[in-house]
Amino acid sequence: MYALRPSFSVSSRLNPPSFLRIDPFLYYFFSSSSQTQASASNGVVIQYLIDTFQLSPARAVSIMSTRRGLQSTEKPQSVYRYLSELGFSDAHIKSAIRITPQIAFSSIEKTLKPKIEFFQNLGLVGSDLGKFISRHSGLLTVSLEKKLVPSVEILKNVFHKDICNNDILLVMQRCSYAIMRSPCKRLSVNINYLQSCGIVDSQLSMLLKRQPGLFCNRESRVKDIVSMVVETGFSTNTKMFVHGLHAISSVSNATFNKKVELICSFGITEKECMRMFTSAPVLVRTSIGKLKLGLEFFMNEAKVGKSDIVRNPACLMHAMQGRVLPRYRVLQIVKLKRLKKKHPKLIATLGMSDEDFLDKFVCKFPDNMKELLVAFRGDSVGALQPKELAT
Repeated sequence: MYALRPSFSVSSRLNPPSFLRIDPFLYYFFSSSSQTQASASNGVVIQYLIDTFQLSPARAVSIMSTRRGLQSTEKPQSVYRYLSELGFSDAHIKSAIRITPQIAFSSIEKTLKPKIEFFQNLGLVGSDLGKFISRHSGLLTVSLEKKLVPSVEILKNVFHKDICNNDILLVMQRCSYAIMRSPCKRLSVNINYLQSCGIVDSQLSMLLKRQPGLFCNRESRVKDIVSMVVETGFSTNTKMFVHGLHAISSVSNATFNKKVELICSFGITEKECMRMFTSAPVLVRTSIGKLKLGLEFFMNEAKVGKSDIVRNPACLMHAMQGRVLPRYRVLQIVKLKRLKKKHPKLIATLGMSDEDFLDKFVCKFPDNMKELLVAFRGDSVGALQPKELAT
């Protein structure tokens, strides 16, 4: 029985390519597996991918496993030059190749150039084009006629006032899948369905810009989300419906249920919770950690009544350090020193601008201004240089 003849020569085994020396496993893999011996012949290309595009040895080997026998770096070199001449930076090219390695072996004239010109016609040129492709290089691998062109035409129908294609480019940047999938099966179908729900014109374009991923779902999934929005309490006959759809489509069912459970754990009923969501849809997108911190502070520390929170759920979305605590500290001093006959409610002050708040609760009490400003700023008097103290 004859032994398999290794494709590595004695000298190559003693002095293997650097990508094999970097990774002992790959060296063993190439040296011992007869099935992959042919890959050793394209070691020059593998080394080029590693050196030029900073791919890991394992990734480069994996990419070349379907291109056995390819020994020339001419194709990836020509692609690199072509992208450079378009104004792509070195970082843009490396990122594009790392995300979608196959474009390094694509035909420039037949595959890359027509799609690049398509994006240029939409308004992407130079470094802007390079930045876009570096993040969404997968778009260079999909059909121009079957996917890119029809998808953009559908978007143009929605953004018919978008002369400069800014809205179209925004959708593409936020969710390139919107134009990579079959447009008739996803994008067009979902647009038609949402229009049947009463989301049309400016509401439709707003939703598409803010939540393009929604339009990439199966129609059945979009219908489930719409049903969930209706069950939450949003009416399809109001302008708030589209905001509710935007908010609820931004989180998973599991995350939504966790937020409901958290809010209800503070003694708020599920019905009241849904009322909070319908009056302030952005609350649905507020993180669980932020919701918990806000509920604990307002109900346990500030002693705000449950009914006040249900009526004013936006209080849970304000920045705790930047807005809530500074005003709470000031109002505590105002209350302690009885500077006002009627103690103002914290929630009622959160919607004020800083200027209005300072004017009403700090500047009106010149004898206590320094102390109030310290409370508001949260630092020492010596560090303060407010204009109020200079007058």
